[in-house]
Amino acid sequence: MSAAAKRLRPALAPAILLLSLLGLWELAARTGVLADVFGIEAFLVPAPSEIGEALWEDRSLLADDGWVTLKEVVLGFGLAVVCGIGFAMLIHLSETARRAVYPLLVASQTIPIVILAPILVVILGFELLPKLVIIALICFFPITVNTLDGLRSVDPELIKLMRTMGAGRLQTLRRVEGPWALPYAFSGAKVAVAVSVIGAVLAESAGSSAGLGHLIDQANAQLLTARSFAALVVLSAMAIGLFALLSLVERRVVTWGSER
Repeated sequence: MSAAAKRLRPALAPAILLLSLLGLWELAARTGVLADVFGIEAFLVPAPSEIGEALWEDRSLLADDGWVTLKEVVLGFGLAVVCGIGFAMLIHLSETARRAVYPLLVASQTIPIVILAPILVVILGFELLPKLVIIALICFFPITVNTLDGLRSVDPELIKLMRTMGAGRLQTLRRVEGPWALPYAFSGAKVAVAVSVIGAVLAESAGSSAGLGHLIDQANAQLLTARSFAALVVLSAMAIGLFALLSLVERRVVTWGSER
């Protein structure tokens, strides 16, 4: 077996499964089975071929709105990374702060973002800022929790060794705890970037004149369900692409992760 075939082999099974599901979906949509099962009109459940047509026919519209959403996602995710890692380090350095803040951090996840989104838009306006805040709020928790878990999982013997060598608290954080926690931070970041597009859609639905979330709302209002599904395909591709890019960066940066 050639090297190229070996690299493609892991993707063979998922590709076959995906094509099989798309084929079943196409058949069920064309024959009206999906509409009968859900008790809705047939035009509300477009076939994959109709979604493909919408992707091509509306490619310019999807590209323009997709670019708007991509910028929001990247900036909001970047904000969450900076705040999440910084916050994790802060509460890691103070046991009192960790005991006081960590339960509140967990409790904050019980508040649905869909409720906060309109409030933030009213307070912060309809420009870029509320969208970045909403995306950052969704991404913040997994980044913070995973980074904190990494910082707290350092081998105690390494901490003792650093103290024996006269290293201060910040030196230990920079030379031992930070590098040790980096793979954990990347794990949280990959989870966050996968769901970041959800935050973008919620933010744009709460108040926006552009973006894929705004496009989906318009398409649904006009009963253009194929266009709405096409926007979802673009969102999924965006999330997968960002996840893959982050995984590539992780492999280049965390060169010691496979050894531990």
